[in-house]
Amino acid sequence: MAIASTTLPSPLQTIILFLLLVGAFAEARDPFACDPKDATTPNLPFCKVSMPITDRVKDLLGRLTLQEKVRLLVNNAAAVPRLGVKGYEWWSEALHGVSNVGPGTKFGGALPGATSFPQVITTAASFNATLWEAIGRVVSDEARAMYNGGMAGLTYWSPNVNIFRDPRWGRGQETPGEDPVLAGTYAASYVKGLQGTNGDRLKVAACCKHFTAYDLDNWNGVDRFHFNAKVSKQDIKDTFDVPFKMCVKDGNVASVMCSYNQVNGVPTCADANLLRKTVRGQWKLNGYIVSDCDSVGVFYNTQHYTSTPEEAVADAIKAGLDLDCGPFLAQHSEDAVKRGLLSEADVNSALANTLTVQMRLGMFDGEPSAQQFGNLGPQDVCTPTHQELALEAARQGIVLLKNRGPSLPLSHLRHRTVAVIGPNSNVTVTMIGNYAGVACGYTSPLQGIGNYAKTIHQLGCADVACADDKLFRGAIDAARQADATVLVMGLDQSIEAEFKDRTGLLLPGRQQDLVSQVALASKGPTILVLMSGGPIDVSFAKNDPRIAAILWAGYPGQAGGAAIADVLYGSTNPEGKLPMTWYPQDYVSNLPMTDMAMRSSPNKNYPGRTYRFYKGPVVYPFGYGLSYTNFVHT
Repeated sequence: MAIASTTLPSPLQTIILFLLLVGAFAEARDPFACDPKDATTPNLPFCKVSMPITDRVKDLLGRLTLQEKVRLLVNNAAAVPRLGVKGYEWWSEALHGVSNVGPGTKFGGALPGATSFPQVITTAASFNATLWEAIGRVVSDEARAMYNGGMAGLTYWSPNVNIFRDPRWGRGQETPGEDPVLAGTYAASYVKGLQGTNGDRLKVAACCKHFTAYDLDNWNGVDRFHFNAKVSKQDIKDTFDVPFKMCVKDGNVASVMCSYNQVNGVPTCADANLLRKTVRGQWKLNGYIVSDCDSVGVFYNTQHYTSTPEEAVADAIKAGLDLDCGPFLAQHSEDAVKRGLLSEADVNSALANTLTVQMRLGMFDGEPSAQQFGNLGPQDVCTPTHQELALEAARQGIVLLKNRGPSLPLSHLRHRTVAVIGPNSNVTVTMIGNYAGVACGYTSPLQGIGNYAKTIHQLGCADVACADDKLFRGAIDAARQADATVLVMGLDQSIEAEFKDRTGLLLPGRQQDLVSQVALASKGPTILVLMSGGPIDVSFAKNDPRIAAILWAGYPGQAGGAAIADVLYGSTNPEGKLPMTWYPQDYVSNLPMTDMAMRSSPNKNYPGRTYRFYKGPVVYPFGYGLSYTNFVHT
């Protein structure tokens, strides 16, 4: 990783600095438990690596008081000093790279950032399970390195494998798209990469979320904290449950997270049929079940599902919840036991699942540096190989939607000056989407294209909201001068995000006007590049002969600009396919996000959802994507 400096150190100074950083790093992570330097603990049975984990967990549970146990039921689990067990923060995130969204991870010192891969919806467009697993391996290398440096945990609440059911969902960008089997294959592949292949031992512990039928954040006055998803048994079985079942059975994931919403009147985190019967019983989860953050508090305080907090705790734990992201279980579980609503055996059952995962991670095996991944450090984060994989993932995820003529790839000889226009033309952080960390570095679209040609840069719109045309003239003049024009338009987290569902599918504000006016004035071919997580109705551009080509880049990660330029100039052949249907704006005009039915109902004028059930007009269909290669089927 580069460290900013005003003067260049000598080679000797560089070596000394690196050794000092690594030396300091090596001292950063003390043992979580069973410290060999602590004479009182290594001989305790739960510290003996030679014993079966089930016996070690049983021994530890037998030594804990009820008061100590309940403080272990939450994400910021308390220390148990008398047994040499430190506190632990369970909440870390690694959706498409190690993230500092959760409190379990931070960047700084020898670890200022981590490789930031394309957002999941972009990577899903590669339809490449080998790539997904390879990304998981890199992310877990960097996660272990950060854990060894005292900067992260080992439990990562990723991936998000909910179905991208409605194109307006702000978190659709986090998912692998609308097809249940695609989402499940992604889940199993990424989880295998994260968790490793060392039998029952774990490199890191992944978590598939949010179970289940969760795909609405805040739409038309309805939010996820109050929403009751009314779902048919058929849709649950053949759509919503599929990726989670594959994640558990094929990926052997170590955790499943229940969601905020209710399903058919029951909060998912209090539904024994979903958690205890299905996830743990039928699918045989080998791990723990965690709530989305403060879900138990939400179904008591917001949904008023129970009369008392103690009843909420009892319902959740008896339903199969093992860990609460939030303080609720620590605050009310002891009283629930005292009132007879919950037994200490119920608490033990929950803790057995979380403690088992910690032991599978090696957290009770003493000195971290002596363990399998104990040698990973700053030298294993943001490596050239890791950053090259981020670039390759972006290349594979870019989808060519239109290529009239063909006009792409651009020519090094004919297109020496390129007008690069648009509110996303020189962005960096926008490219990594949400649930991201601090990237190793960025290549913006402007920088990427600048590696191939002389550029003339104009924003055209001050931001993606594009509220006015004040910057249009400069953009139009640039297009008149250049050999080719690339407009980088689309969305960002101000339009689609957690807590923010979209109101429609068109480009925001006056973006469409800018594209059309620039295309009309452009001396050379006009290429439209779209950054977004969700689909956009760009029928105007699809049908405009002056717009020669359209690329969808999703949110392409830290190297997104380089990947876009590589596709534009033909250094790489576009191979991505859309993982979701691109609907026309009319599709959502009279379609409530709250209607969960997947199948169409002509009698009710209900169109159905996703390519599996919707048969109406589309802008671009699921699985669509062009190539520079001409294929002939014989």
